[in-house]
Amino acid sequence: MFALQDDITIKVLTIVKVKLENLGGSGWIKHHKGTRGLECYLKLQEAMGYLSRGTIPDTNQARQLAEAAIAMCPEAPGPYRILGNVTQQDYTLGSSKSPRESLEKAEELVKKALAIDDTLSDAHGNLGMIYMQKRDYDKAIASAERALSLEPGSSWCLYRLGVALSFAARPEEAIPLFEKALRLNPLAPATFYYDFGGALRTANRIEEAAASYKKASEKAPNWFWPHAALAAVYSMLGRNEEARAEAVEVLRINPRFSLEWVDRVAAYKDRAPVKTFIDAMRKAGLPDKPPPPSPKRRAVPRPNGGRLAQSRAEVI
Repeated sequence: MFALQDDITIKVLTIVKVKLENLGGSGWIKHHKGTRGLECYLKLQEAMGYLSRGTIPDTNQARQLAEAAIAMCPEAPGPYRILGNVTQQDYTLGSSKSPRESLEKAEELVKKALAIDDTLSDAHGNLGMIYMQKRDYDKAIASAERALSLEPGSSWCLYRLGVALSFAARPEEAIPLFEKALRLNPLAPATFYYDFGGALRTANRIEEAAASYKKASEKAPNWFWPHAALAAVYSMLGRNEEARAEAVEVLRINPRFSLEWVDRVAAYKDRAPVKTFIDAMRKAGLPDKPPPPSPKRRAVPRPNGGRLAQSRAEVI
């Protein structure tokens, strides 16, 4: 009886999330049964919430939850997909020790989810985003289209195809997809508005891009990317004081932010908008290079007794 109650709980939670957020997710139900399945499902939903905030500490929390879900439900595809998302986000936040390895690991994890269940639209969409960051635009679009064919009414599938098209230098095709995704999903996370802003910016609709980036920064105030984008578009619009304020926010959140890193990770096929974007961020006050690492310091021993000095330190 209790196992049946847990199954019903999972179905109700999924339906509510589909109705409110249009996350799709109906394919997840068959992989989460009973009390253990419910616990895994809730861990994954919590992990997705942490991921949406776009910070390194929240991403690390999501990692712990996804790894716990894998240990609890190793036969389910969802935990591998979410851990793939986490690993991909390490790349986009610049927190990975080896960016290339992070993308490879993310691809491996998402493909493991698809090996368990090839009908999961979210996993196909995630794979498309990884291909996009690897600059394989044809594969990115094909995976995103496959996802949308599996769940045509999913705002996430529409969003991911929009991202793939936008980065492949096809923003005019991407914009209607973002608009439809946002109509379907009134509770859309910050990333929807951020990437919609990117499509509008590359289509030279700068005022609209600024409004979309602003919405993203309101939904995820400690995610540095929307602030960096606002610094750029405000600079383009001649709103220099606001641009400088956003640059200050970027460096508050991520003191090691640099334009050379942006140039390295910005996966746009057409490099001209990237150059314009970077030049505008530079004008707003964002640095070309990260600051040098802070020197480590150690206390100098006192000459008497070898105790550590309390008032002097030696830079090493």
